[in-house]
Amino acid sequence: MPDQSLPQARRHGSAAPEPADGHSRGLSRRALIGTAGAGGLVLGAAGGAVGYAAAPAQATPLTSVGSNRAMFHGKHQPGITEGLQARGHLVAFDLVAGAGRRQAAALLRRWSTTAERLMAGEPAPHDDTAVARDAGPSSLTVTFGFGHSFFGRTGLEKQRPGALDPLPDFSSDHLDKARSDGDLWVQIGADDALVAFHALRAIQKDAAGAARVRWQMNGFNRSPGATAHPMTARNLMGQIDGTRNPKPADADFDRRIFVPASGEPAWMANGSYAVVRRIRMLLDDWEKLSLPAQEAVIGRRKSDGAPLSGGDETTPMDLEKADAKGAYLVPVNAHARITRPDRNGGAAMLRRPFSYHDGIDADGTPDAGLLFVCWQADPLRGFVPVQRKLDRGDALSTYIRHEASGLFAVPGGAAEGEYVGQRLLEG
Repeated sequence: MPDQSLPQARRHGSAAPEPADGHSRGLSRRALIGTAGAGGLVLGAAGGAVGYAAAPAQATPLTSVGSNRAMFHGKHQPGITEGLQARGHLVAFDLVAGAGRRQAAALLRRWSTTAERLMAGEPAPHDDTAVARDAGPSSLTVTFGFGHSFFGRTGLEKQRPGALDPLPDFSSDHLDKARSDGDLWVQIGADDALVAFHALRAIQKDAAGAARVRWQMNGFNRSPGATAHPMTARNLMGQIDGTRNPKPADADFDRRIFVPASGEPAWMANGSYAVVRRIRMLLDDWEKLSLPAQEAVIGRRKSDGAPLSGGDETTPMDLEKADAKGAYLVPVNAHARITRPDRNGGAAMLRRPFSYHDGIDADGTPDAGLLFVCWQADPLRGFVPVQRKLDRGDALSTYIRHEASGLFAVPGGAAEGEYVGQRLLEG
């Protein structure tokens, strides 16, 4: 969870010195980036990889939630720079035996058609289940990506990006291979649970005969209008998460988050790379800590997200400020200190996670935490250096565990008349 701070918040995040209302300056509510790992923590690399979070957007009246619409066609795929959604599904698919490039192209064409219709609030093109019949678009986004193994299965090895090389091993990893990686990846988000499920079911049905589900994870964030005023969200640890997420208004935002139009390979122009991590929060252990101890682990006040060096949430952190005994106010192993871009060669990522709760284990411990999703132009310059730094001594690592991982190449948006990935599959 880099602080880049903690996981993220709903439609908030911003560079530290920005005023609270600066996050949305010149942007629509939907253009704001929502990052919410679990709700506020920056689970980042090694301990829970996190990037920066998005800035607070204007509160949305619940009566208008269903009318919000994201556009399918565009320079970038939807689901990257939009605000955090209340409900999310992450799904990985593997192509079935015998399926290759031709079948994959047909599948992406079907998926793109379905996504375009559903994002407009229309029924699925085939065998619609009517689950979302009474709802509007509800900010639905559907995003598609390719895993490392996809290129070998389709004979496109020469088109596999170098940035898609497998992530290195980290000491905090306890990865379940069955819930990691995959040929294809789909991210679904919406502000209504039925709308999100409706899209999930349609995408799954479209895959029949070409791909099978490898793993699926379900997540959530705070609902629009749930707070009395716009604010950065909290994660399941109760921490405000997403204070330092990059935002589209930043001069270097596109350079850090998206592959340039002249980048390589050409089919990834205007695309991005998504690192997906299932980060379990060891909540029983965390909740035994005193409030001062929790704040020392993060480096920020739990009440308002302000740095322990003083100020408010957006005040720049003073890493050199010490108490009367000479001890740093922000501990040297605090999560927020370790994940700062200026302590990681400028490494930056756009965190856009979901919290999750998958029940209670037999011993009574909750299976809950963060479905960490971060976006960057190159994971070797974004996620990896921050996670390596966290791996070497993040205080938060004691209270989280990385249980699944994936890295996916997400091509640029489809133009009118195109499907996602067409330049790769028909190039």
